Amino acid sequence: MSRAAAYDLGSYPSTVRALLIVNPHATSTTEAGRDVLAAALASELKLDVVATTHRGHAAELAEQAAMDDFDVVVAHGGDGTVNEVVNGLLAHGPRPYGPSLGVVPGGSANVFGQAIGLSRDPVEATRHLLQALQAGRRRTIGLGQVAADGDEPRWFTFNAGLGLDAGAVRRVERARSRGRRATTARYVRAAVLSYFQQDHGHPRLTVELPGEDPLTGVYLAIVANSDPYSYAGRRPVRMNPGCSLDGGLGLFALHTLALLPVLRHTAQILRRRGEPHGRKLVRRQDLPRLTVTSDSPIGLQVDGDYLGEHTVATFEAAPRALSVVV
Repeated sequence: MSRAAAYDLGSYPSTVRALLIVNPHATSTTEAGRDVLAAALASELKLDVVATTHRGHAAELAEQAAMDDFDVVVAHGGDGTVNEVVNGLLAHGPRPYGPSLGVVPGGSANVFGQAIGLSRDPVEATRHLLQALQAGRRRTIGLGQVAADGDEPRWFTFNAGLGLDAGAVRRVERARSRGRRATTARYVRAAVLSYFQQDHGHPRLTVELPGEDPLTGVYLAIVANSDPYSYAGRRPVRMNPGCSLDGGLGLFALHTLALLPVLRHTAQILRRRGEPHGRKLVRRQDLPRLTVTSDSPIGLQVDGDYLGEHTVATFEAAPRALSVVV
C-alpha cells in the first residue's frame, strides 16, 4: 500500500477503552468545556480521564496507556500536549496498529489537529471523533524524529526548527510561564524580537542532505512533516507546500537574514498557495533524513516546544509510524 493511501479501515472492539488526557492549562480549554467533552466521550466509550500536572506528564500517561492496551488515547490540549502524547505512545518505537491517537484541539494554533482534518471547535472535533470511532476510521501517518547532541530522539508531528523560530518559541514559553496567553500577536512579537537578536553577519548552520554537497552559510533551518508550518489566526503559514503526513520531510532554509528578503519570504508564506522561492532560499521535499550542525549552540524547537540549545540535530522520516482516529 502506498504512503499516500495509508489508511487502515476496520472496526474497533465493541467496547472501546479510551484514555482522555487533558491539559487544563491549554490556551482555549475551560473546565466546563472539558466536562462536556468527557461526558460526550463517556457516553460511547469506556473512558478514563486524567489531567496533566507537569511538563512531560502527558507522555508518561500515554506510554502507560500503550502498555495497558488501551484502544484509543485522546489528547485534549494544544500541539504541545499532542506531541507529548505521541512521544509517549511511541516511546518503544512506531505503533501503526494501536493504540490509536485521537485529538480534540484545545490550544491556540492546533496545527496537527487541522492537518488531519479536524475542526478547531472542540465540540465539532468531539463529534467527529465519535463518528470516526463508530465507523472504525483510522489512518496511519508518517512522523518526523530528531536526535540532538546524543539526547533521546524526539518525535514531531508537523515541524521542527533551529534558529529564529526556536527563539520565538522560547520567548512565548517564557511569557506563558508568567501566566500570559499564547496568542497570534504574541508569537508575531516574539518572532520580530527574535529576528533582531540574531547575528545577521555570521551564518552558523550547515545542512547535510542525501546525495548532495553540504549546504553551508545557513541562518535558519525548518524541517516539516506536514503543511502548513503553523497558522497566523486562521491564515495558514505555508513554508513547505506539498509536504504531507504521508511523505518524507521538507526543508526550508535561508542563506540570509537581510530584511528585504525576509519580508518577501514572509509575504510568500502567508499567501494561500504558498510556494516561497528566492535565490537565498533552499527548499527540499520528501527527504528521508537530514542533519543540521551549528558552529555554536543554537535553539531547537519541536512542534512548538523549546528543547534548548544544540550543535547537531539529525532528522529522520518515519513512514506509517502511528495510527490516528480520523
